[in-house]
Amino acid sequence: MALNIVGVLLAAGAGRRFGGPKILAHDGAWLTHAAASLHLGGCSRVFVTTGAARPPMPIGCDELWVPQWREGVSASVRAAIHSVSAATSENGEPDILVLHTIDTPDIGAEVIRRVVNAVSGKSSLARAVFDGIPGHPVAIGRAHFAGLLATVHGDAGARHYLHQHHTMHVECGDLATGADVDTKGPA
Repeated sequence: MALNIVGVLLAAGAGRRFGGPKILAHDGAWLTHAAASLHLGGCSRVFVTTGAARPPMPIGCDELWVPQWREGVSASVRAAIHSVSAATSENGEPDILVLHTIDTPDIGAEVIRRVVNAVSGKSSLARAVFDGIPGHPVAIGRAHFAGLLATVHGDAGARHYLHQHHTMHVECGDLATGADVDTKGPA
């Protein structure tokens, strides 16, 4: 049976260093690209976390409003796990949650697909690495949802949990840089 894989685009922040919410960057081009990459990369459903800004959602995406967005990315991770845990579709309960970030615009569907293809079941943990440097996306099996909920806090997101557990590193440096963009520049 195929795994039911759900994507969540982490995009709720204010983007203080960037000069504004990254979900609005380049007239929404980052949002559209990242959402499409999740869909084309193998996610049957895509949620987008919102907080500092709430733009219209790309077609085929569900908004996931995060009232506690000021607490950092962990608030979005917690909201994602709660929503995904409760979400069902024609494919049943989600088996895998794929976390992707709005501020890594060179990551496309190929990177998402490679990480998704590396997961084997509900107990899987996998993350993209770029020339050995950990990045996004991160694929989290359902068996890890409760443990992750108990440990995420602040701006660290899932970093500590992933470090403490056997997370498969999926090299994607041949596909993208995985660079986190924190300042405004060309699209």
